[in-house]
Amino acid sequence: MNNFLAAVDSAIQVYNNYVGGYLILLMLIPTGIYFAFKLRFLNITKIGHAVNVIRGKYDSKEAAGDVNHFKALTTALSATVGTGNIVGVALAIYLGGPGAVFWIWVTGFLGMMLKYTEVTLAQKYRKFNSDGTVSGGPMYYMEFGLKDKLGKWAKVLAVVFATATILCSLGTGNMAQSNSMADAMLTSYAIPNWISGAVITFLVLLVVIGGIKRIADVTSRLVPFMAVIYILATLAVIVGMYDHVPAAFSLIFRDAFTGTAAAGGFVGSTFIMTLIWGVRRGLFSNEAGQGSAPIAHAAARTRYPAREGIVALLEPMIDTIIICTMTALMIIVTDAWTLETMGVGMTVEAMNTGLHRFGIDGLGGHIIAFGLLLFAFSTIISWSYYGSRAAIYLIGEKAVKPYLYLYGLFVFFGSIWGLDIVWHFVDMVITFMTIPNLIALLLLSPVVVKETKRYFKHMESLKNQSN
Repeated sequence: MNNFLAAVDSAIQVYNNYVGGYLILLMLIPTGIYFAFKLRFLNITKIGHAVNVIRGKYDSKEAAGDVNHFKALTTALSATVGTGNIVGVALAIYLGGPGAVFWIWVTGFLGMMLKYTEVTLAQKYRKFNSDGTVSGGPMYYMEFGLKDKLGKWAKVLAVVFATATILCSLGTGNMAQSNSMADAMLTSYAIPNWISGAVITFLVLLVVIGGIKRIADVTSRLVPFMAVIYILATLAVIVGMYDHVPAAFSLIFRDAFTGTAAAGGFVGSTFIMTLIWGVRRGLFSNEAGQGSAPIAHAAARTRYPAREGIVALLEPMIDTIIICTMTALMIIVTDAWTLETMGVGMTVEAMNTGLHRFGIDGLGGHIIAFGLLLFAFSTIISWSYYGSRAAIYLIGEKAVKPYLYLYGLFVFFGSIWGLDIVWHFVDMVITFMTIPNLIALLLLSPVVVKETKRYFKHMESLKNQSN
């Protein structure tokens, strides 16, 4: 079995190193730049409007959908705010150096535009199931939006994406999360992985069988709570070492274009490795362009697709620009990145080192373990929804229950398998979703522009009426 897994891991790494990584680079950033100019940098100019929407200013109970704007946002955020913010950032720095953080920022900034685009399209082409619930996402805007342009190939592209979504739900949203949770429990409390895996699996199935409304209820409470706890802890470390912050930013910007020589456990990096790992971990963190979040946002109650798109652009800002940056600064200012630790161990070391300055020893591991448990658990339950919508698209509503039980099985697998093969699998399946989705976004850009103009023309008329 070990030889088989090693062979599979080797094949996956070949794809990631020579195919997938470069395809993502060639498509993700250029597509983000294209939409930033095409839509006049909505990710900057409409932040205030986005905040008003999630505050409920424009909520309508009469509009079709399953959940309000805030719950759609928190459900999608709970799938992105996860191990990418704690473990993913540490891995990016370990493999790509501090300069990788700069490319995480770039991916997050441009990702705001990609999120707006894909969510707007998901709302535009969503459909309603026999039980009244909503199904939406890239597979629907591929099949129905691209039918005139691609003919029968539109359906083929949609099937490829939906299949990749199921694979990604088992990897990105499942095994990577349970693996990090089990690793944190082993590191902090010496709890065997199989015990952690069994408990996590039971709790996950308890929640996900309830569907999107139960998931939304759980995540709308869990996400704000866990984000505040983690942000306060990392902020304490950064403030406690504020004199090191300017040097940390200088290191990030300097190494973004030069790479960093090997130091301690850090793998030697050139510019291209710094770029690749920054983009990979940035994409893993915020999933912009991957096409996952539109599946949750399609369930939002609204009459205007672009309104939910505006809500969605807040995700990469919260997830990547704010939370990932705080993790990165904590790791760099404490010099934890130079030590021979990888993954969650690097973040724990950074937290322990920072809190030691306050005379607090040993608490860092508990904070990281607790934060990781909440972050990863919310990601797992949200990704179960993404995978179930893909299963419905491919097979029908009868596929949901079998899929969820299979999903629970992979939660357990992720907790007992090695760290390397899990993350290599994650990087591979992410490309299977992202590349077809980016192709669809580019082909459907006229639809996005039309919906954007329609929505803001409506908002302008409301403003004129109030005056």
